[in-house]
Amino acid sequence: MSQPDDNSEVARLQKENQRLRRALEELSILNEIAVAINSALSLDRILESIVQKCTKHLQVEQVAVLLLDEQVEEKPFQTMIRGWDTRADTLPYRLDTQLTGWMLKNKAPLLINDFEKDNRFQTLPEKTPLIHSLLSVPLLSKNRMIGLIIVFNKKAESGFSKEDQRLLSIIASQSSQVIENARLLKEEQRLLKVQQELRLAYDIQTNLLPKESPKIKGYDISGKSIPAKEVGGDYFDFIPIDSHRIAFCLGDISGKGMPAALLMSNLQATVRGQSLVNATAAQCVECCNTMLFNNTPPEKFSTFFFGILDTKTQRMTYANAGHNFPFLFSTRQEPRQLEEGGIVLGVMETFPFKEQQIALEPGDIFVLYSDGITEAINKHEKEFGESGLISVIEKNMNASARELTNKIIEAVKEHTGDCIQYDDMTLVIIKREK
Repeated sequence: MSQPDDNSEVARLQKENQRLRRALEELSILNEIAVAINSALSLDRILESIVQKCTKHLQVEQVAVLLLDEQVEEKPFQTMIRGWDTRADTLPYRLDTQLTGWMLKNKAPLLINDFEKDNRFQTLPEKTPLIHSLLSVPLLSKNRMIGLIIVFNKKAESGFSKEDQRLLSIIASQSSQVIENARLLKEEQRLLKVQQELRLAYDIQTNLLPKESPKIKGYDISGKSIPAKEVGGDYFDFIPIDSHRIAFCLGDISGKGMPAALLMSNLQATVRGQSLVNATAAQCVECCNTMLFNNTPPEKFSTFFFGILDTKTQRMTYANAGHNFPFLFSTRQEPRQLEEGGIVLGVMETFPFKEQQIALEPGDIFVLYSDGITEAINKHEKEFGESGLISVIEKNMNASARELTNKIIEAVKEHTGDCIQYDDMTLVIIKREK
């Protein structure tokens, strides 16, 4: 064999040896990354592992992993993790939006070795001097883009190579499903926590409500609350004051879940405390207002109706803080809506709530309700309304308070059908027996 042929064969073998060595190194790198990300127990740890391995094996100054959050329209990509070898906490905003916009549109690798001269980013007012080269690849899961990996500033003067692009693309492909599974697990854990909090809030709310309606000679009383799909803040209570007086209330606290349940608990403690020290209706409402104002953020408030029934005088004294106006039904006249009242609780530190008084004659029915009754909507987005409430009551004037309560709730459910309701339905009915 001639000398040139020998040299050619040696060169070929050396080239093949280099290729095999690179392939072996690549497999070693990918195996190292696979072990790292699959052993990580959280999304943050997975992303940290990707950043560390990319920084080490691609020899770059900085790595960013951005995950796509489709629920955020204005800025769908959220930077989840940054490389440690950096002088900036975030990407320059306009570069961030242009780069992610290009990736969303093309869903393909992007390799730039001379950032200053790349015409895709010429609209930046001043090219950031910190970025000289970059390589970005999409994170794809089932052909859907879930994020991207970006590496900045290759330490080698030659910049990024096609081999770098290939390696980073394989890393992204290897990581995508692990990231997606971790995100799904994180979301499942979040939902589980929410469900646990809702169950606890429901238990708190249920335990705060009366287990049974009071038995008072000459009166038929009923109270009931039907929780909505989301645990809301409806609260009602009956509080005996002495042998001939009983306090009652109904409030609708803003918000849902645990915050509403805890606020409801505070409100109940205040109401009961005031009732037991013989406070008037107005004094009780004013005290509740001050408590809410001083102990809750500005966006928290509550409607609230508080009344005291005196079975000696057959009169009801009440104060209304922005709650739905109750109705008084009588066989002697048209239904009367008690339209007096003040502002909701918690928006002003002090407010002079006025007290009102009505007489209850035999056969009269006092109906207190939350907006979950009147604002319940059907598939045509039509509310049950006050007219629906009045109609049911007028058709059932001779029913007991409990029967009337159930009739109203049945009518509301018939009106709404399969439509999900997001407000509790709560009723307090006081009927003076004939």
